[in-house]
This record gives sequence, C-alpha cells and structure tokens, in this order.
Amino acid sequence: MKKSLQITLGILTAIGGMIDIGNLIGNTEAGARFGLSLAWALVLGGLTIVLYANMAGRVAAVSHRATFDVIRERLGPRVALVDLGASVLLTLLTTLAEIAGVGLVLELATGVTYRIWIPLAAVALWMILWRSKFEHMERVYGTAGLAMLVLLFAVWRLHPDGGALTHRALHPWRPPHETVYAYWYLAIAQFGAMTTPYEVLFFSSGAVEERWTTSDLNVERANVFIGFPLGTLLALALMIIGAVALKPRGIGVAHLSQVGLPISLSLGRTGVWFFLFGAFAAVFGAAAEASLSTAYSICQYFGVQWGKYVKRADAPVFFRLLLATIVVSTFGALIFDPIKVTLLAIVLSAAAIPLTFFPLLVVANDPDFVGDRVNGRFTNLVSVALLVVMALMSVATIPLLILTRGNT
Repeated sequence: MKKSLQITLGILTAIGGMIDIGNLIGNTEAGARFGLSLAWALVLGGLTIVLYANMAGRVAAVSHRATFDVIRERLGPRVALVDLGASVLLTLLTTLAEIAGVGLVLELATGVTYRIWIPLAAVALWMILWRSKFEHMERVYGTAGLAMLVLLFAVWRLHPDGGALTHRALHPWRPPHETVYAYWYLAIAQFGAMTTPYEVLFFSSGAVEERWTTSDLNVERANVFIGFPLGTLLALALMIIGAVALKPRGIGVAHLSQVGLPISLSLGRTGVWFFLFGAFAAVFGAAAEASLSTAYSICQYFGVQWGKYVKRADAPVFFRLLLATIVVSTFGALIFDPIKVTLLAIVLSAAAIPLTFFPLLVVANDPDFVGDRVNGRFTNLVSVALLVVMALMSVATIPLLILTRGNT
C-alpha cells in the first residue's frame, strides 16, 4: 500500500511540476504565431526529457549519488567544472524567470503589479525551502499543479478542428510574414522549454533526498514514463490554445493575461481561477526546484554536505547558496522584463543541454556506477540520435538569437 501511494504521488508530482513559466509563455506564443507547426519540437523535447530523466533517476537509485557527484568522478573535475558553470548560470536565469512568473500570476489574479509580489514571493519561497520537508514540499505543489489539467478542458470547450490541427502538426509550415530564422528560433525555444537542465538535476537530487534504491525503480519509472508524457500533453494543450484562440485574432503573448484569455472565453471565471491556482502552484514549484538545483549542483561538485534530508546546521553552505540564489534572482526579476527573460531562458536551455545530458549518457552506461542497470542498445541509439539533434540546436542557438534579436 505504501509503495502504491508513493508511485501515485510520484505521478502527481511529475504532472503538476513539469509546466512552468517557460511553457506557459513559450508554448502559447508558438501556437499564436505558428499554429501547430512547432508541435514536433515539443514532442521531441518530451521524448528527450523522458529518456534522460530516466537515466538520472536510475543512476541516483542504483549508486545513491546525484548528478554532479558522479559527473565529477566519471569525467574529471575540469570537464565537470565547465558543465557546472553553464548549469549554474542557466539555472540562475531560470530561477529569475520563475520568481518573476509567480509575480505575473499574482498580478493577473489581483490586478496589483507583479513588482510588488516578487519580493513577497521570494520571502515565501525561502521560508518554505528553509522549513518544509522535501517530500511534503514536492507533493503539495505537485498535486496542486494538477489544476493545470483545466487546459485540457479549455481545449475541449474551444471545439478545435482536430483534423486540421493534426494535418498542420504533421505538415509544418511558416506563415509568409514570419522569417525562417524566427521559425527555428521558436522551435529551439519549444525544445528548451521541455528540457531545462534543472528538471534533471532536481529529479536526480530528489531521488537521493528520498533515499531511493533499486527497489524504488518502479517509482522512478512511474514519475518518468507517465508523469512527463502527461506534462508534455499539457504543453501541447497550451500550443493548441494559442493556435485556436489567439492566432485567428492576431494576438501575441506579451503578457500572461494573453494565456488566460482563451481559458476565460471557453470556461469563464471558474476556469480562470482553476488556471491561476494551477499556474501559481506549478510556477512556484518550478522556482523551488530551480533554486534547489543551483545549490545542489555546486555542493555536489565540491563535495560539500547538501540536502534537505539533513539538519540545517549540518549543511550550512547548502542553505547559504540557496539563499544567495533566491536573493540574486529576486533582484534580477525586479530589473529585467520577465517575458523576455523567460523566452531567453528556454532558448539558452536548449543551447546548454548537451553539457548536462552527455555526461548522463556516459554514466548511465558505466557498470561502475549502475552495475547491470546500464542502458540497453535501443535506448542508447535513440539517446545518441537526440544528442546529435541537441548539439545542432546548441550550435544554432546563438546565431539565431542574434539574427532574430531575441525574437523581438
């Protein structure tokens, strides 16, 4: 019974915690501009996060060690340091975007400017990370995030032409007024929104926090192979909402209110409140995950005690890094445009993702770390193919960022 409950809660956490501010803004924006012509990038990103999160969880459950701990040992301190630097910078940017996203959700709910809510959200985030147990925190925001299933009801009530949407998804096209550079820039953004490194780092570290062993591999698989695909379905729902409700009206996504508008049209006030509740839980949860991932990564690399499973007095560096991450991200969220930062964060995620996923692929094939639980041939074949795609995206990201001027 306990194991069944653990699996169920794991599934709920994966579904509720996957959608963040990057998905809310990026997926809807892509639908509003290109319809479902970029759905392939979402599906590809969903497949990628499933494969590599499974590797990270399996490595953690078998070796009882988290991502940067094993990367440093397997690839050496120099290579791991480059990986760490890129990961920390990107995760800080992501934390900034998520804290700003919490402010945007509260602004939409109350009418009070998001800048007022940002410091309050940061204080609440710190108090929860300081006081709450890991499993309680994870399950509460993950389960609350299930309110985002309202997106599926919104799609149903919008009565989209399924045949036309399927045809457009299978036959991508570019509107005449959009450049080819904009198309590929947003394609990379869709992929990046699904594969942000903090998801893998948090998932791996969370497995250690909850003391997973090989007997918990069913829990790990349930998180990955049920939760993440359902999260991908919610991301597709956001894209469909943008394609069906915003694109015909020529409405872009310059504010979170544009994301909520189709839900208001299809489900009314009640639907909007479900959306706001789910969005708050999902984005706040993502802010917690991204903050923790920064502190996790640094402590794991340098071999410093980390984690919420130990007493705070036994992990002072970890909690100082956690506080510093929140403080720096909060100041950034008050200074920079949250929508632009969000889109930049998900694009740079795609650029940096090979630095995290390549070491995971190496470790997941090393018997010294995972014993007889190494990847199978088919998994390796698909993972290497995806790694090549990620490398191509990584090379193309900065030139496209310059050519599109950050999608402006």
